[in-house]
Amino acid sequence: EVQLVESGGGLVQAGGSLRLSCVASGFDFAYAAIGWFRQAPGKEREGVSYINSNDGTTYYADSVQGRFVISSDYHENTVYLQMTSLKPEDTAVYYCASDYRTIAKWDLPREYGYWGQGTQVTVSS
Repeated sequence: EVQLVESGGGLVQAGGSLRLSCVASGFDFAYAAIGWFRQAPGKEREGVSYINSNDGTTYYADSVQGRFVISSDYHENTVYLQMTSLKPEDTAVYYCASDYRTIAKWDLPREYGYWGQGTQVTVSS
């Protein structure tokens, strides 16, 4: 059974930092594409960042470029999202998603077949 489990969310003041983790079981991140998404109340799920294990390609949403960094530790089968200079508008449930298939559009949720349960990030002003 494939499981993706996110952790590291919490409450932080604006300007603060958090590091999210996504650990996989029954699934090998070393051969997959992994995306981080977020969904705020009343809004659509949006792509935040992406990493391709095969070639190391990374992408970021314009809204987080320069503030968030995606990284991976394939020995631990874990992908991280380091978030700095957090803003209240970053408040959302953050999800990791993955698939072995070639991802045509990294920020499109339907491209990914496996999802975690999400972790809440709340940034206070």
